[in-house]
Amino acid sequence: MNAQTGVLRAHAEEQFAQELDELKQQDSGIVPSQWTMSPAAVVTYLMGGKLKNGFEIQPKYIGSRRLMEIAVATLTTDRALLLYGLPGTAKSWVSEHLAAAISGNSTLLIQGTAGTGEEAIRYGWNYAQLLAHGPSEKALVITPLLRAMKDGKIARIEELTRIPADVQDTLITVLSEKIMPVPELNTEVQAIKGFNVIATANNRDKGVNELSGALKRRFNTVILPVPETMKEEINIVQRRVNSLSRALELPAEQPSLKEIERIVTIFRELRSGMTIDGKTKLKTPSSTMSTAEAISVVNNGMALAAHFGDGVLCADDIAAGLVGAIVKDPIQDKIVWNEYLETSLKPRNEYKDIYRACKEIVL
Repeated sequence: MNAQTGVLRAHAEEQFAQELDELKQQDSGIVPSQWTMSPAAVVTYLMGGKLKNGFEIQPKYIGSRRLMEIAVATLTTDRALLLYGLPGTAKSWVSEHLAAAISGNSTLLIQGTAGTGEEAIRYGWNYAQLLAHGPSEKALVITPLLRAMKDGKIARIEELTRIPADVQDTLITVLSEKIMPVPELNTEVQAIKGFNVIATANNRDKGVNELSGALKRRFNTVILPVPETMKEEINIVQRRVNSLSRALELPAEQPSLKEIERIVTIFRELRSGMTIDGKTKLKTPSSTMSTAEAISVVNNGMALAAHFGDGVLCADDIAAGLVGAIVKDPIQDKIVWNEYLETSLKPRNEYKDIYRACKEIVL
C-alpha cells in the first residue's frame, strides 16, 4: 500500500504532488486558461529534468521529447488527442500524467469496453428522481466527460477502440461543437476553456472497433512506439519496477541490472522476430511482448522471491512469469516458445539457468 495515503495506487497528482508544486512555483511560461502550468512545464514533468532551484523531476516517459511536445501542444488547441500504438507502450500512463499536470485531476476517466453505452459518455439518469419528478437537472447523472466540460478539465477515455462504433460517434458533437445537447431538458452544456479529451487506442488486441473517419478527424493522433533501444527499455523497466515494488511494499531486493537486461533481451527478440545480434530469425508469439508485460514479469518474480524464496530474484522466479507472459495460445505459442528455448537460449551460457528453469515448467 501507499504509505502516505493508505491506498494501493495513488493518483498521479497525489503521488507526484511535490514535483507538481515545484514546477508551478518555478514556472515562468504562459499558462493557458484553466491549466495549472505552462505547456513547457508539462513536458518537463513528463520527460524529467532539473529545475533552476536544483529540484530533480523524475521522468515519467522515456522516449522522444518531440512526441510529448506534440501531444501537449495539441491540448492547447481545439483538437482532442489520441494516443495510439501497440498495447504496453505507456498510452494510459502518459494520458494520466498529462491530465494530472494540466488539470490537477486525472480521475475524469471513462474506461472503454464492449459494454460501454452512450449513457457512460453523455449522461445518465437517476431513475428514482426521474420517476418521482420527471426529467430535471437534479435527476441528471453527470459523467466524467460532462464534468470535464463544466469544469474546464481534461477528460480521459481509455481503450476508445473497444467501445462500439455507434457509441464512439456520440463524441463527434462534443469534439467539434464543444457542446453536449440534453434534449430531454431542452438545453445543452457548453464546454468552458480548458476542456479537452485524451483518448487511448490500439490496433492489436482482439475486439477492436475501427474509428469512423468523422471521429478520426476530430483527433490529432500521436503514435507511441515501442522503446527504440535496449538501453531505453531497460531504463523504463527498472524505473517502473522500483516504483511499483515500493508501492506494493514487496520484501525483496531490487533486481540487478543483469536480470532486467536478460528479461528485456528475451522480450525484444521475440517481439522483433530476430536475435539481438541479427543472425537468427525467430517465430513470434501471439502475445504482444510489450514493455508493460516485461515489467509484470519482473514484479511477479520479485513477489515469488519475497514470499517463497530468499528475497533475491532468481531464474526460477523469472521463468514462471516468462512462460505466463509468452504462452497465451497453448498450441501455437507453445511451439514458438520451445523452439526459442532450444535454438536461442540453450546455446548461451549466460541464459542456461533460465533455460533449465523454463524447461522444468510443464506446459
